[in-house]
Amino acid sequence: MGFIVMERIDLRELYRKLFLNRRFEELLLELFSQGKIFGTTHTSIGQEHIPTAFSYYITEKDSIISNHRCHGHFLAFVGDIEGILGEIMGKEIGLCAGRGGSQHLCYNNNRFFSNGIQGGMVPFGVGLAFAKQYNKEEGIVVNFIGDGTFGEGIIYEAFNIASVWKAPWLIVVENNRYAQSTFTPSIMAGNISARLSAFNIPVYEIETNDVVELIEFLSTPMSIIREKGSPICIVVNTYRLGPHSKGDDFRPEQEIERWKKKDPVKIIADKLGDSEKREIEGNIEERLKAVLSRVMRSSASFIGEENVIP
Repeated sequence: MGFIVMERIDLRELYRKLFLNRRFEELLLELFSQGKIFGTTHTSIGQEHIPTAFSYYITEKDSIISNHRCHGHFLAFVGDIEGILGEIMGKEIGLCAGRGGSQHLCYNNNRFFSNGIQGGMVPFGVGLAFAKQYNKEEGIVVNFIGDGTFGEGIIYEAFNIASVWKAPWLIVVENNRYAQSTFTPSIMAGNISARLSAFNIPVYEIETNDVVELIEFLSTPMSIIREKGSPICIVVNTYRLGPHSKGDDFRPEQEIERWKKKDPVKIIADKLGDSEKREIEGNIEERLKAVLSRVMRSSASFIGEENVIP
């Protein structure tokens, strides 16, 4: 039933995607510490394998709905490094002319959206999926949420109506086990899969930090949603290696170190030769350096008088 042939998977290309995602977000943290970025940002360090794996199944007809932890999703599905960095740094060359910042991205009409409101984009995704169905358009809508979003009541209303309407909607749960800095099992009764199943939404669940394993796993559920067009959920149990935001981290250090041994970037790096890794890493470092230089030289975003609400 799957439509990804594993022989097509190039480990070098996988490592490029993973390493670019990792270094981009590390660069953001460096720029924040230097006072070159203001506001806040939320990285997905340790979760890079998830959008990378899904990128093998997403088409130009699909819409991606992200959240406050959106950079990795954008890089995997769109790849406009200059656009997103410019946006985060408040530059006119940014995706939204530097006015959306780190969390609020909009690309190519209905191709990619993100927002900082916890759970706020879930009903939006259902509505967009229903619109595709109603207008007989091709493609599905993919909503990425975290385990912490299950504390928001509006998502259960969205689950219900998506199931009733049988909308072409895929909900991807990136369960990194922490809602901000709170261990999820300490605040969530039951489990994530059961909550989706209560709305007759099929759930496919896996625990892995290996992008190749995840690509293989996704073949069946991604084929099913393409064929049936009704909602399904995929839960990926993983771990966020970085803090919730820039430095608010109260997790046990031993726990973090234990998960670093399962670093998704390292898993693929260990399958490549040293010369291959150095070449890929060097190319990406040069690419990021060049993008940063262009962004730093570009004009800052400015809201003129005509845009000011009286």
